[in-house]
Amino acid sequence: MGYGRYYEEFEVGDVYKHWPGRTVTEFDDTWFSLMTMNQHPLHIDEHYAQSTQHGRRLVNGTFIFSLAVGMSVADVSGRCIANLEYENVKHVAPTFHGDTIYAETEVLDKRESKEKPDRGIVYVETRARNQREEVVLTLRRRVLVPKRDPK
Repeated sequence: MGYGRYYEEFEVGDVYKHWPGRTVTEFDDTWFSLMTMNQHPLHIDEHYAQSTQHGRRLVNGTFIFSLAVGMSVADVSGRCIANLEYENVKHVAPTFHGDTIYAETEVLDKRESKEKPDRGIVYVETRARNQREEVVLTLRRRVLVPKRDPK
């Protein structure tokens, strides 16, 4: 199989388990937080984080979002023309340094483009889980993908 899928290859109800997983390191979290100018001490200040409800630093949630989307590219958007929309991003549970993230994507809907017959829109939900199978993040998105054989 090539990188990504054509419109015809998506079936509503299909679930793609993305592999491999990714263990999140302290370096990943600190670098991402600083690179994106997120200076919240919960991500970069261990002393501060010890006084919070979790008692330690949390991994930046937008890093987990980016990781889950990135993990899905080979199966979902590798051939896409455009990511049209992200919605319903939910941070369900915290992620900590040393957690390993796995992701899966379910096809929720698909429809042909009304304007251009050579493409279609696929609506998916991606779920990120940690090594204990706990869902830590969910998101939905619409991707514009080409048809294999446009008519």
